[in-house]
Amino acid sequence: MKLYYTPGACSLSPHIVLEESGLPFELEKVDLQLKETESGHDFYLVNTKGSVPALELDDGQILTEGAVIVQYLADQVPEKGLMPLPGTMARYRAMEWLNYIATELQKSFTPIFNPAYAACREEAKKNLLRQFDYVDRQLGKNRYVTGEQFTVVDAYLFTIASWIGVAGLETAQWKALSAYRENVAQRPAVRRAMISEGLIQG
Repeated sequence: MKLYYTPGACSLSPHIVLEESGLPFELEKVDLQLKETESGHDFYLVNTKGSVPALELDDGQILTEGAVIVQYLADQVPEKGLMPLPGTMARYRAMEWLNYIATELQKSFTPIFNPAYAACREEAKKNLLRQFDYVDRQLGKNRYVTGEQFTVVDAYLFTIASWIGVAGLETAQWKALSAYRENVAQRPAVRRAMISEGLIQG
């Protein structure tokens, strides 16, 4: 498999999951401004949406949307426990979190990163404060989002929560979230992914 990624973007989430899974994979960096891959190809020919992540499967198919990619990867290695088994309530709870992160948390960062939405920036910050208040309360209950087991939900939340500083938000009030981020950051697979993307030093 090949993961198309941009350092520090939401593609960090499936990158972490790939590292956790032990599955063989390749990486290809994407310049999202130029829409060009590191090898010089037009990224639109890979993903017509022009966004990362995109996962090229062994049969040549392209899978997009991070919340779906991480579920696909987890299902390739069910013994790793990266996603609860299909049909269980635990699975639906994990999917509930994945959807919340994708449609609420990640979406609220759009005005922070996109100058075209600058007029909405302060309102977006208010939304993020409210949303991370909710996340912080939930994290006070368990070691990881859904319990004591690290799952793809944690890979996704950790990735999006890493953008908090860019948004200029004060994080001191989120004790549980801060402890959670420190805990996840120490996982060997997370460190490997971040070192590979140049986000931290080895």
